[in-house]
Amino acid sequence: MKSTISSTLQERCQGLCELCSTDSAASAYAVSPKNNDVIENEVALCDQCLSILEGKDAGNHWQCLAGSIWNTEPSVLALSYRILYGLKDQDWANELLTSVDFEESVVTWALSAYQVQAVHVDSNGTELQNGDTVVLTQVLNVKGANFMAPKGTVVRKIRLVPDNPEQIEGKVNEQTIVILTKFVRKSA
Repeated sequence: MKSTISSTLQERCQGLCELCSTDSAASAYAVSPKNNDVIENEVALCDQCLSILEGKDAGNHWQCLAGSIWNTEPSVLALSYRILYGLKDQDWANELLTSVDFEESVVTWALSAYQVQAVHVDSNGTELQNGDTVVLTQVLNVKGANFMAPKGTVVRKIRLVPDNPEQIEGKVNEQTIVILTKFVRKSA
């Protein structure tokens, strides 16, 4: 949802778009599911970033997010993460996503746009949540990497794959990998 930029938001962004940092900020964009009742939910956007968010072809424009993912404002981080997550099949976007350790609250906010009603459950039928710790129940050959994750490996701070209830993401050997939920059990 867009609205006019308040003087407080204008001051925070110093007149520039908080995503691309090159064009003048023209609109206050509330990052869903939150609304624009407080500045902490808003991002100052230029006309170009706003039009791309609303469906215009982005081309290479979103590569500017390499700067905004280091912003200190949770709303800017959530919107940057959300956009990058939508582009995660592109190497540069996936690299940016894995280069920063985002707060779990920011990731949850960002991924709320992708939430489906599917429930993620481990091999025992226990429901999994973002941020849980799991243990691998068998040896996993990690595709695209040159290692195998042994049975009993602890994976902390998992992230649920929003559009697939059979997959989670987690870091093993400092690499973010996709793991099938049937090969993990929730750690107490």
